[in-house]
Amino acid sequence: QVQLVESGGGLVQAGGSLRLSCAASGRTFSSYAMGWFRQAPGKEREFVAAISWSGGNTYYADSVKGRFTISRDNAKNTVYLQMNSLKPEDTAVYYCAVSIGVELEPILYSYWGQGTQVTVSA
Repeated sequence: QVQLVESGGGLVQAGGSLRLSCAASGRTFSSYAMGWFRQAPGKEREFVAAISWSGGNTYYADSVKGRFTISRDNAKNTVYLQMNSLKPEDTAVYYCAVSIGVELEPILYSYWGQGTQVTVSA
């Protein structure tokens, strides 16, 4: 079992920044790839970013490329999502998740956090 707890969400104006954190406990964190997803009201959960177990490979959705940065600190069992130049369309509940390898599809992730709300005002 892996337990994930997200934090760092909140209300921010367009153009602002937020840093999300996802703290993991349970199985060896450094053995897993990690992903961030988001879900807006009435929409399906969508891929945002993912990072390999070593942190050496990262992947981003086109909609966030150049604005968001995913990173991880295996010593702290934590993965981060730095979000800059936020837009109102980034408003969603953001979830972190664990996978064996780097994947883009939510169904391929085994464990999920409870989510943290990000709201970007115009």
